[in-house]
Amino acid sequence: MHFDDRLATVLRHRAASARAAKTQFRQLLDLLGERPQAGDPALKAAAYLRLIALAEMIPTPERAAIVGENGWRFRNPELVRWFGEAHPSIAGAALYRAQLTGEEWAELIPRLPIRARGFLRHRRDLPDGAVRVLDRLGVSDRALPQPIAAPPVQPAEDLPAEAVDFDDVEPLVLPQSQEEAAPPSDVEPEPPVAEPEQATPTQAEPSARPEPVAAPSAPRPAAEPSGRSDGIRALVERIETFRKARSPQSRDGDAPTLPLAGLEEAQPRKQLDAFSFGTNSEGRIDWAEPEIAPMVVGLDLSQRREGDAASDDFAAAFANRQPVHELAIALRGADAIEGDWIVDAAPRFTRGDGRFYGYVGRFRRAVAPVDDRAQRSADRLRQLLHELRTPVNAMQGYAEVIQQQVFGPTPHEYRALAASIAGDSARILAGFDELDRLARLETGALDLESGESDFAAIARAQIGQLQTVLGPRVARFDARLTDMPARLALAQNEAEMLGWRVLATLAGATGAGENVALSLDLDGEQVALRAQLPSKLVQADNIFASEVRAGGGTLSSGIFGAGFSLRLARAEARAAGGELARAGDSLVLTLPLLTVSDALPSPADAPDRAAG
Repeated sequence: MHFDDRLATVLRHRAASARAAKTQFRQLLDLLGERPQAGDPALKAAAYLRLIALAEMIPTPERAAIVGENGWRFRNPELVRWFGEAHPSIAGAALYRAQLTGEEWAELIPRLPIRARGFLRHRRDLPDGAVRVLDRLGVSDRALPQPIAAPPVQPAEDLPAEAVDFDDVEPLVLPQSQEEAAPPSDVEPEPPVAEPEQATPTQAEPSARPEPVAAPSAPRPAAEPSGRSDGIRALVERIETFRKARSPQSRDGDAPTLPLAGLEEAQPRKQLDAFSFGTNSEGRIDWAEPEIAPMVVGLDLSQRREGDAASDDFAAAFANRQPVHELAIALRGADAIEGDWIVDAAPRFTRGDGRFYGYVGRFRRAVAPVDDRAQRSADRLRQLLHELRTPVNAMQGYAEVIQQQVFGPTPHEYRALAASIAGDSARILAGFDELDRLARLETGALDLESGESDFAAIARAQIGQLQTVLGPRVARFDARLTDMPARLALAQNEAEMLGWRVLATLAGATGAGENVALSLDLDGEQVALRAQLPSKLVQADNIFASEVRAGGGTLSSGIFGAGFSLRLARAEARAAGGELARAGDSLVLTLPLLTVSDALPSPADAPDRAAG
């Protein structure tokens, strides 16, 4: 049986000089750059901590040069993300060398800083999935397209009428057609009459008439081809025919079009996807992009609107002068701005005295329907928990490294302290998991695992375990449980977790010498667990509030108290189709039973078959 101890071997040595530090830095890059494999998480955490320590010994340009060397295998998304948060020169070198799959890029890119995403725009070998993620996140300015060379415009007099695409020609309004201006070919024009010589117009008498045009010396013969005039005449006739065909009045007849006809027709407006804006110190939009300004200038974003939770969020941020990030807001007004938007904005302050004078930001159209306030709050909570897990995991890993003496012999008092830190970190991570579970359950993002379990047997076993803990305090559960099985459509572990969360919280809140009445009965198509509330919980107005804390010692309801544990149990019960509620001085848990229709007997079980 073989095992890989290369990482532990590298960590066992100390880098006493700059040359040794660079060597160990390269060794850790080589080992961590491989694809993530099963191993000791504490050892990997210690490796990242060693990289941080080596970074203090190696200057930034030299580290960037080492990361950019050929031959490294950057196929570990965790290492790529870790380098993406480093100095820009190091992050650029690492992202240029990273070789990940399309699924790994799609999962990693949204978690990278915006600056690091910008480095990826210069790569041309990214998978299609990564390119789509970058385009969706707005990182699409890789290069400007080549301008399309416009064909030379041919003069109007030389353009044949058949070469004109009338779908791209706007209707023309001519004061007088060329056909009316030209005299008929079969009518002899009148001979020109010499006009008397006119004086030059003075300032008081501007040129009210155009300059006289020299008359032709002889009339044009009727048989002479028109040439230029015929081409223009044919072009004008075709444009007029096209205009009449598109005009709604042409359907009723050949009546001439009025001068301002068609202005009442609504012109199609292109869909607005985003626009920039600015507000004054009162929260009203006082500036926007020119094409959108007439529709949004004057809107009061700081006003709270009834039934709009987003307006409350923006009003609260505006009152506290806080930045606004990915806030969903609905705009009402013109068709171009009607709908749901996502706004990002930041407050503005004067340079001299720091006086607040409004917000500046950008609206962008919401791609999906806007989620409700609970969903957005849950998403922000989960993002916060994700950011908090990283340092806690690092502390736990480093404490375990010290406690296990990976770096060498360690005094016992330090090992004991490290073990205590590792235990506290584990409890904190367990609390984070409970917070994440509650947020996902209350927003419907998590479903309990289905299966089959007997809740009566689970409650009977857990109450027996808790009785041994309550005995030293002269307290007990006066339990009256049904003998019938209570089968639920839940997996065994889900049902055990729900039952233990309720019963352990009640047992932890039970005082010395206190007896808690408890019953489990089948009520039609559901099972009901009814428990008397201990005296510490009876006094609480809302037993599901986070301020409610009871218990401690051997039995603990978690780091967030009894109220949070009961609220999490209520969310699990509702996800299972039941309910956990307070009824007077009692706590009632109801869960739907698993209904199984009686199966028809098989031919082998039929009476005549059995008799034979």
